[in-house]
Amino acid sequence: PAFLKEIEPFRGTGEKNEQGQDLESFLEEYDTSKYENPSVTADMIVIQHKKVFHTVEQGLKVLMVKRRNHPSIGFWALPGGFVDIREDIDLAVKRELLEETGVDDVAFEQLYTWGEAWRDPRARIVTVAYLALIDEGREVIAGDDAADAAWFDIKLSKKEEVEEVNNKGRIRIKTLYELVLVNKEREIELGAVVEVSYNKAGIMKEYQYQVVSSNYIAFDHPRFIVQALLQIKRA
Repeated sequence: PAFLKEIEPFRGTGEKNEQGQDLESFLEEYDTSKYENPSVTADMIVIQHKKVFHTVEQGLKVLMVKRRNHPSIGFWALPGGFVDIREDIDLAVKRELLEETGVDDVAFEQLYTWGEAWRDPRARIVTVAYLALIDEGREVIAGDDAADAAWFDIKLSKKEEVEEVNNKGRIRIKTLYELVLVNKEREIELGAVVEVSYNKAGIMKEYQYQVVSSNYIAFDHPRFIVQALLQIKRA
């Protein structure tokens, strides 16, 4: 009945709980349907760059896939998908990237976890985002539930920056970034405006990313891309 075959590392002190159950009987009666659980997806932000680059504002490319199904059908999204119940998240994002774009064997790191309840109309979905940096020249082929896959030139520009005092009395820096993604070959231009805010003082900056507007980019993926670019810039 246990989810894992090997349960010895979870035996603790070996005593019974308040209901008189040992670990085996507890697991046998454990009901996973008692609580609603979120689904988990994994998305990959693949940034293509020249051998040497000095700025994230232009000169980079991002890999996008065109959605074949609802929600956001026909819009462009980052490659990714649902994590299987017995699949490690790192393996899931590699699998989804390969299935949807044909891209394999890339070095990547986990970037952030997005968990707001409003993110997807299908269910409560938590997304783990990953970032990969690769050299130019990688070909892509759409597959699985991707109707198309392509590289888009990135243009990122700062539009406005203001200081505001929040309800905690902290000064927050709020910056509007305009994100433009262009594929000249397909004559496609995608765009979004993302607000990035953080505490001006203190060690804990409490970064927040909010999509103000979006044009043909699926879900909240514009803020994934902006966060990745700013992370590269700070590195």
